[in-house]
Amino acid sequence: MAVADQLEQQIHVGPRVRALREAMDLSLRDLAERSGVSAPMLSQVERGETSPTLVVAHRIAAGLDLRLSQLLRLDEESSVSVVRRAERRRGGGAAGHAFEILTPPLPGQRAELSRHVLAAGAATGGEGDPPMHEPGSREIAVVESGRVVLHVDSLEYALAEGDTVTFDADLAHRFENPGPGEAVLLAVVSAGLRRS
Repeated sequence: MAVADQLEQQIHVGPRVRALREAMDLSLRDLAERSGVSAPMLSQVERGETSPTLVVAHRIAAGLDLRLSQLLRLDEESSVSVVRRAERRRGGGAAGHAFEILTPPLPGQRAELSRHVLAAGAATGGEGDPPMHEPGSREIAVVESGRVVLHVDSLEYALAEGDTVTFDADLAHRFENPGPGEAVLLAVVSAGLRRS
């Protein structure tokens, strides 16, 4: 397929613009202010009544905190990405804390899924550590096995296997395993979503 044909297919971004705008909890007027594109034009683009010029598409992308190539998905090879077990990005935090990032590093991705393993007595961070997620981030975590205590600001929440918690991830927080065995949790962090 020629680049021009690919670009012609990609420029029809209405449903993607709407989904991204709604995920950011923006009204058409909000996006219009952020992008410099009128609300009626944005509405027409979202409904597929018109295709934006490259200049307008660039402005819309900027209003959504994306590059034009991200809005048009030119950076992506496919609409489906699979991360095999052996391809997971691995890391270690504090002593006794290991984690894996289960989502691929795609441009413009606004959520990340990670798996954390905590040895008895270990924590994902230290007391007084600053928040590590951007303002407006939210986190959802489910305890896969064992028990953990979530510390958010000065509050504590005891969580057992199968429990799920949702909280503002831009607050100082950490998960701690009181033991006696290993604890495993899955966490999803949604970046920069507004609180409602």
